Amino acid sequence: MKKIYKNLAIVMACYLAVILSNIESYACTRVVYKGPNGTVLTGRTMDFSLEIPANQWIFPRGMKRTGEVGKNSIEWVSKYGSLAVSSWDISISDGMNEKGLVANMLWLVESEYPSFNKEGNTKGLAISLWAQYVLDNFATVSEAVEALSKESFAIVSDFIPGTNKFTTVHLSISDASGDSAIFEYIGGKLVIHHDPCYTVMTNDPAYDKQLAIAKYWENIPGKTFLPGSVTASDRFARASFFIKAIPQTDDTRIAVASVFSVIRNVSVPYGFEIEGYPNLSTTRWRAVADQKNLVYYFETALTPNAFWVDLKKIDFSEKASVRKLDLSNHKTYSGETSDEFKKATPFKFIGI
Repeated sequence: MKKIYKNLAIVMACYLAVILSNIESYACTRVVYKGPNGTVLTGRTMDFSLEIPANQWIFPRGMKRTGEVGKNSIEWVSKYGSLAVSSWDISISDGMNEKGLVANMLWLVESEYPSFNKEGNTKGLAISLWAQYVLDNFATVSEAVEALSKESFAIVSDFIPGTNKFTTVHLSISDASGDSAIFEYIGGKLVIHHDPCYTVMTNDPAYDKQLAIAKYWENIPGKTFLPGSVTASDRFARASFFIKAIPQTDDTRIAVASVFSVIRNVSVPYGFEIEGYPNLSTTRWRAVADQKNLVYYFETALTPNAFWVDLKKIDFSEKASVRKLDLSNHKTYSGETSDEFKKATPFKFIGI
């Protein structure tokens, strides 16, 4: 009888994964690791159906920014310096600021943002700046949640240039204390999930449904069975199990290696295709942010090794210049690379 129930549980788990995942176009995964003595690391994969050129940027404090949506754009001056990863040098999709706050943008097909009128009274922020706005302005998750929950501006989205892909993303943030929050726009309404226990997320479905998946898998022993497909629900189950199963340590070398091993486990093999899934996403790059020691680790699928940037070695003062680490044409870096950044003109965030 126990064997029958066990087999039934496996069948139902696979069925649930198929029902919830549908056909996904993008497949990012994000995990937060918490070890002893204040050890906190956030890892993520960037999975996309197209080549998504990335560069790394150092932004100092005191940068004047606008929401890039016309005269009703919000305006601010960056309070904190940050290390950020660009997409096509038109937006920021990931990064960590000097206080250890990490922001990650992941695709969410269900996203539906509030309507925005350029001539109206509501201020706007282009979605290309959403992650950078958080890195610029907040030191902790609680600060960001308090501010963003007031909805003093609207997130404004548009198509990715040169494609028919309308940008639909949700935003996860974590801080050096291990706190975590996910921001989504569902049916035009902002939904915030704020709890330190929210350590795993994928792109789809909406986060309340991801939590339902997590609840279901609590009853399935991960050492006995884990789903192995590249669908979002299956990746969520594997990441949730492994991020808790790996060694809990304050040894940075082991902790970083462990988190990288988890996000590699939930990556989509390069060039992998499934008939009927035309937009299945290859993992393009991976990052692990050490929020205790302020070190940002990075690797791309088409280079042979990882490298890292020690934010403690970076001048984030207002007198400092913007600097860029060029990752184009599969440039390869090794070891700590803060000295490899070159002075550069800031790119222009795409707006409407």
